[in-house]
Amino acid sequence: MTLADPDLELVTDTLDREPTRPEAALFENLWSEHCAYRSSRHLLGAFESDGEQVVVGPGDDAAVVALDEENYVAFGIESHNHPSYVDPYDGAATGVGGIVRDIISMGAYPIGLADSLYVGDFDEEHPRYLLEGIVEGISDYGNSIGVPTITGSTRFHPDYEGNPLVNVACVGLVDDERLLTAEASEPGNKLVLVGNATGRDGLGGASFASEDLGEDAETEDRPAVQVGDPYTEKLLIEANEKLVEGDLVESARDLGAAGLGGASSELIAKGGLGADIDLDSVHLRETNMNAMEILLAESQERMVYEVRPENVPSVESVADTFDLEVSVIGETTDTGRYVCDFEGETVVDVPAEFVADGAPMNDLPSIEPTQPEPDLPAIDLESATETVISSPNTASDEWVYRQYDHEVGTRTALRPGDDAGILAIREADQGLAFTSGTEPTWTETAPYEGAYATAIENATNLAAKGAKPLATVDCVNAGNPEKPDVYGEFAAIVDGLADGCSDLDIPVVGGNVSLYNDSNVGPIPPTPTLAMIGTAPSFDAPTLAAKGAGELVLLGGFEERLGGSELLAQIGGADRFPELPENPKARIEAIKTVAGLDSTVAVHDVSDGGLIVTLAEMVHEAGGVEVNVPNAKTLFSEAPGRIVVETTDRDALESAVGETLEVLDIGSATARAKLDVTVDAAEETVSYDTATLAEFRSTLEALG
Repeated sequence: MTLADPDLELVTDTLDREPTRPEAALFENLWSEHCAYRSSRHLLGAFESDGEQVVVGPGDDAAVVALDEENYVAFGIESHNHPSYVDPYDGAATGVGGIVRDIISMGAYPIGLADSLYVGDFDEEHPRYLLEGIVEGISDYGNSIGVPTITGSTRFHPDYEGNPLVNVACVGLVDDERLLTAEASEPGNKLVLVGNATGRDGLGGASFASEDLGEDAETEDRPAVQVGDPYTEKLLIEANEKLVEGDLVESARDLGAAGLGGASSELIAKGGLGADIDLDSVHLRETNMNAMEILLAESQERMVYEVRPENVPSVESVADTFDLEVSVIGETTDTGRYVCDFEGETVVDVPAEFVADGAPMNDLPSIEPTQPEPDLPAIDLESATETVISSPNTASDEWVYRQYDHEVGTRTALRPGDDAGILAIREADQGLAFTSGTEPTWTETAPYEGAYATAIENATNLAAKGAKPLATVDCVNAGNPEKPDVYGEFAAIVDGLADGCSDLDIPVVGGNVSLYNDSNVGPIPPTPTLAMIGTAPSFDAPTLAAKGAGELVLLGGFEERLGGSELLAQIGGADRFPELPENPKARIEAIKTVAGLDSTVAVHDVSDGGLIVTLAEMVHEAGGVEVNVPNAKTLFSEAPGRIVVETTDRDALESAVGETLEVLDIGSATARAKLDVTVDAAEETVSYDTATLAEFRSTLEALG
């Protein structure tokens, strides 16, 4: 680990001396792109984070939003991209562990996970190997700690070949009396480290995440990947509950990027305080560790707490009850300096705010992206339908989510496989809907418009289940920002997300930026993952399965532009991205209203793969669909903010929508378990029974 020359010069001038080796390593990690957002912080100001429901906004370990006056939800998202390439199992598992600790550091109890996974071409062996390891890591860790994975997405694209993405979101329950922050409160309190012993794993993980992956990353960068221990994490979750319930801690921070040095320096800097740290007091699992290793190792399942001196024995007793190691490693001071001693010497003595938040920002050149000109191939209806329905991007994700325990905790009201998952929040007598993802083909085609559409798509997922969007967090992934075209795409997806969420009136309460997702294959597509939550008046929701009981209505109208569609990704060609809807907030409110009607028996949004995939997914053993469309393009366009509704009272539906959305009769739901689609202009028809559709959609079953 080396500090860049300009940074070294700034540090030397500020300290009025050369930094020690531990100091230089601490600055190198805390001033990395991964921790300091040097290339993105000025862009992130575009996000609107305020709202009467926002209790804690961006800047803490996780955000907190209010369900009602008494019940809050802690909400966050993280990426573990580089580690998941080097070691897919541990990289993904520790991504889950990290975001869960972010939630418990707010005093919350974790109740639900979402994972959004992006890997290379499904037909290639290495991406499949990565996905299998990633899913196994998420499954083993989440199942072991007892937090259900209830929603998410899996996407394949050749440009993720050398750099997969693992974006994991978590929600937890908390209230005003339990709420903690990562802001030290007063001098004279003790800093207490609870959890696993510190080893050398994950050393320099923050700096590793802030550079392109090399061809030899799987071997050379293995020491930078953390190793997870879900059973200790479960003990830490329960111990944290006891500490919070007993009012034994004043503030808390998860030991994630940059390890103890990152967590403790940021904790005190946020509170405007200093700290004296005794590195000799840190409990270790390896011998002969030096000061730099103790400070920066990212060993998992560790938390640092600010504790009043009189409460230290009680904290130690709780840790002992759960068989967790505990060390009093220092205390807060009023000096404003971050000081670490090791083996009788002061090895770090720097201004806390300077090391934690003093990184200079980058001013990088950018090239504004443009959309492609239309160049469309001829569409053969039958071939196009079978190609799109069987694509790994639109095929059933059941192979993935059946490995997750989505029932643990007894809150899951709507399981994976629908537009959104729903958790029962009995304390507030509400349902909490949860969705996560983006479509990389959208943002590859049109970064701004695709990111804007991502906001609409996630909000549509919630509204289709009768939920009102409450808040969102973002995980903005891109390649090397030093490349002007990549940085231009990154700036565009940030602006697209910001404008989309603003127009929807959904606050962006937190998030994560992951840059340098670049390898010898090239940069990833710009990938603006959103995780979004919403509140529903009950735990019940209309599912996507046709019931054979009513008419089928398309809300939002037909669209013919194919830009960003799965069809063009599979057969080639180009087109501009579909037009974005006007007044998306009113559109989402109308969709929510329709989903809540007694006459609505099934609802499914139109997104990846277009209308044809929506219809195919609505068909099941007890119900099918018969549909007419004007032309083939309308089946494959992925224009956002549209739903298909099975209704037993079309007049009530149209009355509820008013003039907000175009209402089109497209056919009916039937008791026959078949997909029947007629294209009027070409006088063509495709027809498939459930067995054939299941065979098309079983693509991912080839894994494992």
